[in-house]
Amino acid sequence: MPPGTAPSPSPVRAPLPPAGGPVTVLAIGGNALLRGGERATIDEQFEAAEQLAEPVAELVRAGRRVVVTHGNGPQVGFIKRRADLAAELAPELPLLNLDMCVADSQGSLGHILVRGLSRLLPAHASPVALLTHTVVDAADPAFARPTKPIGSHYPQERAELLAARHGWTVGEDAGRGWRRLVPSPAPLDVVELDAVRALLAAGHVVVAGGGGGIPVVRGADGALRGVEAVVDKDATSALLAAALGADELIVTTGVDRVALDWGTPRHRDLDHLDAAAARRHLATGQFPEGSMGPKVRASLAFLESGGRSVLITSPRSLGAALSGTTGTRIETGRDTSGADQ
Repeated sequence: MPPGTAPSPSPVRAPLPPAGGPVTVLAIGGNALLRGGERATIDEQFEAAEQLAEPVAELVRAGRRVVVTHGNGPQVGFIKRRADLAAELAPELPLLNLDMCVADSQGSLGHILVRGLSRLLPAHASPVALLTHTVVDAADPAFARPTKPIGSHYPQERAELLAARHGWTVGEDAGRGWRRLVPSPAPLDVVELDAVRALLAAGHVVVAGGGGGIPVVRGADGALRGVEAVVDKDATSALLAAALGADELIVTTGVDRVALDWGTPRHRDLDHLDAAAARRHLATGQFPEGSMGPKVRASLAFLESGGRSVLITSPRSLGAALSGTTGTRIETGRDTSGADQ
């Protein structure tokens, strides 16, 4: 999604009835399911999903209805690379476009998350993974400027070699190495929104919006067509939370708290951040793209749509953050950032 662009509003739909309990949307990063080692494994993703079971169960015990969204940056890149290599070795195998790779990642990561969450959730709140499509604009300028990193990190020389060989766009990813870059258009609507609402009303924990949703455009006849893109999962999470009338959005990332002047002697971790201050810090480059920028932008979009609170923290500290001992809360009218000090 281009810098400074907020997710477009979803068509107005009634929030879930209050009697069912307030709604929390919990966004899990695709990187959060991996340790970041040289070789990713399926087992480590199952282990990471199991660690999420207790904080999600805590939310359910508190009477909240929960939607879990997830990223797929590493995984969708693995799927695409595997499909391309397989097609080179066996030409009868079909090449997979990115929309098909996102769908593939939704199935596998949905399976992993449902298995992990089922460990502690009560029967009445059994998790359900829902295949989810996200409508984007075919004319979105993001299609002409790929910015979304997917797949493995490479040394620059290796990344540029792969780019020349496969026609990729590549770029440096927040100091962690070079990765393939793909278009990331802004989400406009979640096709299965009514199905998410129905599953929540029935008491289920719903895994939806995986990888930002399978990217599709809607034709003049209403038919959906997949496109070569990966939608930002935080933007889709904010859109989904707003459309469901959620009062809380939780975004997990690689750090326990949002910080100002990251990596400098003036580094300051924040417990609370006022939305207006967050907007100023975003404009001055405190929260860069490929790092905290998309998360803060999605947080602001959610609050502007009527959301009450955003919590940003790491998956390992989610339980502690829910109890108020870590994490950063972004809310309208509260700021302890020390921006003017």
